[in-house]
Amino acid sequence: MIEVDVDYQINAVRRTVGTRVLEAGEAHVVTVSQSYATDPEDLWDAVTNIERIPRWFLPITGELEVGGHYQLQGQANGTILTCDPPKSFTATWEYGGNVSWIEVGVSGEGSGRARLVVEHIAHVDDETWRQYGPGAVGIGWDSMLLGLALHVSTGEAVDPSFGQQWVITDEGRSFMRMASEAWYAANVAGGANAELARQSADRATAAYLGEE
Repeated sequence: MIEVDVDYQINAVRRTVGTRVLEAGEAHVVTVSQSYATDPEDLWDAVTNIERIPRWFLPITGELEVGGHYQLQGQANGTILTCDPPKSFTATWEYGGNVSWIEVGVSGEGSGRARLVVEHIAHVDDETWRQYGPGAVGIGWDSMLLGLALHVSTGEAVDPSFGQQWVITDEGRSFMRMASEAWYAANVAGGANAELARQSADRATAAYLGEE
């Protein structure tokens, strides 16, 4: 079993919750980022190479080019909207009947490090957000960043079965709870009502732990 330093990983991630005005109206913005011990070119390849993405995230099919459609196995699908290699790309994120958007950026930090920033943008009338708050997508992105950290640090592929097995361990469940608490704090820091944010976070935690 792969060893995961849960405290380190939770603290290594930056999380913010905000808003943005789109043509269709106001939207929620969940931003998550982490610095990795690799160069920007390698990090960009890790998050855009269709043969490499399954080594740390999920199997993916489609055409990863502007206008192309992608499908993550058992998860979201969407269309690539823009791409400016090796710096950024944007895409739709379609899942569970909802359409949202992701903006992914890679930048160098010097000393052989690079940072990944993911912004997930959803309309304020998004039903999933109303029920679960930012943790609905945030906890999932936390898991994604963990998989990427394990892959980048070792260069090895992370067996998809590892994640399925790890999340039901005490350590994995602790990771989910801590990630949810971090998103609760980010939500309140972003201006959300603390009581409502608490209720949403508790529902998100229960959902990810299969306790609903």
